[in-house]
Amino acid sequence: MPTILITNDDGIHAPGLAALKEALEGLGTLRVIAPDTERSAAGHAITMMHILRVLDIYRNGDLYGQAVTGTPADCVKLAISNILPKSPDLVVSGINPGPNTGTNVLYSGTVSAAMEGTIYGIPSLAVSMGSLQSKQDYQPAGKYVRKLAEQMLAKGLPKGVMLNLNVPSLPQDQIKGIRLTHQANYHYNDKYEKRLDPRGREYYWLSLEDAEVIDSSSDADAVAIAEGYASLTPLQFNLTSQEFMNDLRKWEL
Repeated sequence: MPTILITNDDGIHAPGLAALKEALEGLGTLRVIAPDTERSAAGHAITMMHILRVLDIYRNGDLYGQAVTGTPADCVKLAISNILPKSPDLVVSGINPGPNTGTNVLYSGTVSAAMEGTIYGIPSLAVSMGSLQSKQDYQPAGKYVRKLAEQMLAKGLPKGVMLNLNVPSLPQDQIKGIRLTHQANYHYNDKYEKRLDPRGREYYWLSLEDAEVIDSSSDADAVAIAEGYASLTPLQFNLTSQEFMNDLRKWEL
């Protein structure tokens, strides 16, 4: 029976993680290893200057999983190297309450956890919802995850490639299906609000602003979600620009 490592960046108590575990029940031996608290936008950070602890988490008297006092990438690295008796057959990260599309994947702890599995050569999937609603219905996303997990266990993925799934925050009957996509070209209109703490000292708080989508093609991930489709994008960790390599060789270096 395959071993499936389940993780996230929202912390081990996140409802999206519980929904992910429920969606994968019966598909293999499920191991939940996730951050002890929220680590959203941690990117692919790993802990080097502080110790890591692993805490057993119980629900209704049963072991639910292990909480790691580190980042999402820490969780996957520690799970593979120390916690699990053998390397997992599949890594699934999520379900994140908010989209991880376009350049946002570079900041995403959800995507980075799955990418860490890919670095280890394990088929890996990141899954996110299309909006930041406080209350989410994760069941439609769970159904897509289940189908993809079955396919990934049966067929695997190419070396160095992971899958990034984003599902609209819509009822199941309103989701039009899956569209294969590429990363949209967009950027956030970042704004830092300056405030004063109770002692009169200045601090800054990043506000969440709407993203400006530059790429309006129908097969861009952000566009697919806006049009009611689940977006499925193959990602890779090799960021080398092969297109520019020949031009770079002509530079006087």
